[in-house]
Amino acid sequence: MTLVGILELARFQFAMTTIFHFFFVPMSIGLAVVVAVMETMYVIKKDETYKKMAQFWGKIFLLSFAVGVVTGIIQEFQFGMNWSRYSRYVGDIFGAPLAVEALVAFFAESTFIGLWSFTWDRMKPAVHVLFIWIVAIASCVSALWILAANSFMQNPVGYAINNHMGRAELTDFGALLTNKQLWVQFPHVIVGTLVAGGFIVAGMAAFKLLKLKPGDPQIILFRKSINIALVVGLIGVGGAVITGDKHAFDLQTMQPMKYAAMEGVDETIDSSKRSDKAQPWSLISVTNPQTHKVIAKIEIPYVLSILGNHSLTGGKTVGTTELQKEFVAKYGEPKDGVANYYVPENTLFYAFRVMAMGAGLLGLIAVVALWFNRKKSNLILTQRWFLWILGVMTFFPFVVNTAGWLVTELGRYPWVVYGLMTIADAVSPNVSTASLLISNIVYFLTFSTLGGLMIWLSRRVLHAGPDVQEEEILSPQDPYEHLQAQKESEK
Repeated sequence: MTLVGILELARFQFAMTTIFHFFFVPMSIGLAVVVAVMETMYVIKKDETYKKMAQFWGKIFLLSFAVGVVTGIIQEFQFGMNWSRYSRYVGDIFGAPLAVEALVAFFAESTFIGLWSFTWDRMKPAVHVLFIWIVAIASCVSALWILAANSFMQNPVGYAINNHMGRAELTDFGALLTNKQLWVQFPHVIVGTLVAGGFIVAGMAAFKLLKLKPGDPQIILFRKSINIALVVGLIGVGGAVITGDKHAFDLQTMQPMKYAAMEGVDETIDSSKRSDKAQPWSLISVTNPQTHKVIAKIEIPYVLSILGNHSLTGGKTVGTTELQKEFVAKYGEPKDGVANYYVPENTLFYAFRVMAMGAGLLGLIAVVALWFNRKKSNLILTQRWFLWILGVMTFFPFVVNTAGWLVTELGRYPWVVYGLMTIADAVSPNVSTASLLISNIVYFLTFSTLGGLMIWLSRRVLHAGPDVQEEEILSPQDPYEHLQAQKESEK
């Protein structure tokens, strides 16, 4: 098979591994924050309900953390299996922040998860709550180091090329931590974790409320869970709007091809040459992947000037056609499996809108849910149709965060390290079609199994309720047995 075929298989495997791993990274960080807030409320108010909430949702958090660790280890295998040229060329740079992440942040995270899990009755509440906050902070610090490595791939800094050794070497460790890309990417990822944790808890609580009978004492716990979770989720949505705007604004200079594709701009839009002195924004855009020309679009006047120029008028967006010519002049004619410098325009355009509009939808639903669930109202219980909508939102953060991650990673194409090393140059020279096919199948089955176990165990935890011990959750007992018993008694 040609290099292109092997390259596509290697890319598919890394994409599959990364996306599945990224399902659980925002989930575990966000759940840690939600659980920490719940336990803090217990320490402040001395209300046992909040303690039960923290312990109950902590079970889901521990499940997500375990799966995240396993998938993270699998992801690291990729660098040695399919991307050895990349590892050899920039391993001196890429490996440094990952080593710090493993030795410092992950070590602290794992240690304090253990302390938090097994010392509920051995520590004072004010001391015990510190453990889960340390876990949450360490998780964020862990994400910081990983994103420092990823930000180097997006905007390489602090390095020099050693022509004798044929590789890039780290010359300024501090530059990795002050990378402009890192400080627009890291805050956006962190607020995304708040969205994930908040809406996953709120959605699962909504599903539980659908199963509970009127007067069940668990109703209070799950209603309070919804309120705390949605406040966290709303903070995440608001933060995503602010950090996302900053991120998109900086992309115009840092990665203009990505920005142009996100906005569906093939030909340069210069507001000074237009009668309205503004840039229109494409609500819908379809680009021909062969010609890279927009063949259909629906535009809204002025909006791109507002988004990209922070003004009703003005601004200039360089189109992908002009950028292709600029990149050829700067980097030379594409070679070694790279046809051109265009990114996947349609994928980026719609992934960006799924991310942005999806976050807006979550914010709207959170506001309505908090109104329905206010202290002196039972609307959240009587409007079962809305509980179903809120329940479905359990899965929506996965879609929104994955869409954002696709924009980040696919928008770098054809570079693995922007402007320095192409994806085609990074693939291992000795991988075969057979090995890639087999490993893809093995990874897919592994991820399917892990995902299935995660869903199954989370479902059992949810339906068992907050007063059931772990050993009972893992028993073969039917989680709906109590409902069946109620039906039998009613007969």
